[in-house]
Amino acid sequence: MQFGISTRILLRERLQPSLLDPILALGPAALEIFAARQHFDYTDREHVAEIAAWFASRGLTPWGLHAPQFPDREMGRAGAPPVNLLHPEKSRRIDAMDEVKRALETADQLHFAHLVVELGERGDSWSPRTLENALTALEHLDAFARPLGVRLLVKNGMNEPSQPERLVEILTIGHLARVGIALDLGHAHATTGLPAAFAATRGHLVSLRAHDNHGFKDEHLWPGQGTIDWAALPALARSAGATDLPCFLDLPNVGLAAPESFAAFAALLA
Repeated sequence: MQFGISTRILLRERLQPSLLDPILALGPAALEIFAARQHFDYTDREHVAEIAAWFASRGLTPWGLHAPQFPDREMGRAGAPPVNLLHPEKSRRIDAMDEVKRALETADQLHFAHLVVELGERGDSWSPRTLENALTALEHLDAFARPLGVRLLVKNGMNEPSQPERLVEILTIGHLARVGIALDLGHAHATTGLPAAFAATRGHLVSLRAHDNHGFKDEHLWPGQGTIDWAALPALARSAGATDLPCFLDLPNVGLAAPESFAAFAALLA
């Protein structure tokens, strides 16, 4: 597996070249930009151009972009609703798709090849209507992403519609062969368990996301601080044909003060 880092590690800070250089110095094989307006303002063309110029100056491109979770700069703390592609209200689903498309449009300058999206919010349940809404959203976003050269990836979460087996069901029913899965290891550990998640998503995996917990809730701990059996990860990845995929460290706001922790995570993947 390849060592990857999501800029979510600096979520509270405005993304800029002075932060990207230290991230690059940690040695990741792949970088993901986390789209949150207070961090990476995908609606600000000057900010997007600044980040694009840094990547161009290094001869690099971002591996992918994580779609926004909220449409504001406060991550919903001021009352803005989450970006929910499965919301029961059609107007909310349209607003969510529009927000994701605003972020996706930055591929014109950043040239990333993957967009990671989430389906629904914590507590959302599975139903025929949920399936219909998921198919509509993914078909629409996939059609928008294709001309930009971007492949859509859905991430498993903590709700019923985004469990690994449900994601595969959505992709199969919708004949969405071009849409892949970004398997979140922490979410899987706290829900179905890693062996079941890898088994369910075999043939659909495009990337992995790493954080730890104790198997009961989404704690977003450093790998090794929870109860995930990281030593078993290489064998599980091989069983799902996912040995050469990027595995992104996905921890919010941990900063850059402990380079030895990043090195330890990279060693887990070797």
